[in-house]
Amino acid sequence: MSPSCPISTRRVDANMVRMISFQVALFTLLFLITQQSFFAWVILFDFFMRALRLSNFSLFQIIGKFVLKGWGVAPKLCDESPKRFALYLGLVTSLIIVVFYFAGFILFATVVAVILLICALLETVFDFCIGCKLYYAIQIGKGLLGNDRNIQ
Repeated sequence: MSPSCPISTRRVDANMVRMISFQVALFTLLFLITQQSFFAWVILFDFFMRALRLSNFSLFQIIGKFVLKGWGVAPKLCDESPKRFALYLGLVTSLIIVVFYFAGFILFATVVAVILLICALLETVFDFCIGCKLYYAIQIGKGLLGNDRNIQ
């Protein structure tokens, strides 16, 4: 299955995804430098709002719209499904960071934050989405296994 083949009928703006990834990377870096939980909470809240499709409450989405509109950047549409899968991975990752940070496992939370930072930077700088690659690998695996949704 080619990454360019349509997976769903919904499309998202890849430029907006990269703008949001930049902000995730920035806030993750701020968390790593300051070790202030505020930055982790902002990231978690933003992922949560976007996962619930409440983008009007996503600070990163609002800022991204403002910047892209101000710069006059035309939308670059791509399939939503892989990006949504990556969004859920980001949500889980940011939840792990917050939970482990407050449980006192600062080192583990820091390691997970570094992983989130690397993934966000890969998306921002190179338009390379780790979550999307995992999504495509899962789709290929499902295809090789006869597309059975109830794999046991």
